[in-house]
Amino acid sequence: MEKRYVTDMTKGNEIALLIKFTVPMLLGNLFQQFYNLADSIIIGRFGNEYSLPSIGAVGSVNFLFFSLCLGMSAGVGIMISQNFGAGKDDYVKKIVGNAIYITLAAGILMSFVSVVFARPILTLMKTPAECMPEALLYMRIVCGATFLVAGYNMISSILRALGDSKTPLVFLVVACLINVVLDIVTVVLLHWGVAGVAVATVFSQTIAMIGSILVGVKRNPYLQLKKYHMDLNTDIVDKAVRLGIPLALQNALIAFSCLALQTVVNSFGSDVMTAYTVTGRVEQFVQQPFGSLGTAVSTFAGQNAGAKKLDRVKSGCIKSVMLVAVFSVIMIAVMFAFGENIVWIFTKNEKAIEIGAAGLRITSMFYFFLGLIYVFRGMLNGVGDAAFALINGIIEVVGRIGFATILMAIPGVGLWGCWYTNGLTWAITGIGCVVRYMRGKWRKKIFV
Repeated sequence: MEKRYVTDMTKGNEIALLIKFTVPMLLGNLFQQFYNLADSIIIGRFGNEYSLPSIGAVGSVNFLFFSLCLGMSAGVGIMISQNFGAGKDDYVKKIVGNAIYITLAAGILMSFVSVVFARPILTLMKTPAECMPEALLYMRIVCGATFLVAGYNMISSILRALGDSKTPLVFLVVACLINVVLDIVTVVLLHWGVAGVAVATVFSQTIAMIGSILVGVKRNPYLQLKKYHMDLNTDIVDKAVRLGIPLALQNALIAFSCLALQTVVNSFGSDVMTAYTVTGRVEQFVQQPFGSLGTAVSTFAGQNAGAKKLDRVKSGCIKSVMLVAVFSVIMIAVMFAFGENIVWIFTKNEKAIEIGAAGLRITSMFYFFLGLIYVFRGMLNGVGDAAFALINGIIEVVGRIGFATILMAIPGVGLWGCWYTNGLTWAITGIGCVVRYMRGKWRKKIFV
């Protein structure tokens, strides 16, 4: 089988393979975050005073539905990477064929829930009355299109599991450019407000999904299926679900903890909501190198676990931690030197700029732990340690809710507890991942 558009990560220099895979992933993720950055900057500058915090109020909900779909696609990706590493080419194609059913089920369900239950969810989050109309509109448009995100995540997960991180990048770049242009047209020229931002985002996601599927099918031999590859295989679906559900629950629990913290943030009013929205956008951007490296480690670990090269899995993981340490130090320096300038890009609200800059400095001190989460979570997910995925999500829930409750009760902490909560949660979660890795139980979790 001709394998020009796949990468075998079971041989060759570990760090070189990881970096080669990570760079296109990083560029793709940065462009994906550029969606949010463009939305926030344009709506913050040209919308009304409640537009930006309205989008921010929906951010955690959007992340929840996105994460559920991402978990299922990650389960499929783990199966593909391990079976690819084991040389089971035809079985890989059967997994790809059955991924269609999983994607449709997860995507349509999440889209339905997000539209029907939008108001109760936002009310439960204590969204301020002045932000509710725009938040409701934005949520129903963006979250209502979750099935499109599910489709893109699934095709991207399949391609990346096979070592192709470039194809998703190309279409994210195209989609990003379209998104920015549409933002300007709909918000600045047509004055559609948050509706314009939402429409631009959904249209761009559609382009990314369709483009990745078409090009992937044309170029990648593992996506060129015969009819029998698409026959419903309950064994494959069962394995994918058993791997994907814990990952989806992990992501859902993390998203739930973010929702709980967002509720606390909302109680401090629109200035703090704006500051927290901005710092959230910036931190999403900062997390991309960690996230990209984590995905690379997951694919690397999956393929090498399938090939029974466990010492190689360990070596790649340790070298990835070194990369995390270097990047974390650089980001601390950037946040302390340019915090105000960064927040100013998003908003003209002077109070929000002051609060947001301080928030960035607080959380930057915990970036190394955040990087550890991505590296070790990626490695453990890649070898099929699904049980820890759920444990990991529980740790984040306990951390965010617990720290928020404790810090808010300490005199003098007040609103800063929102940012300290995130940082301390990253710390305990990162340490938990390292402990799980060092105990070595992951060696017995390989799925193939």
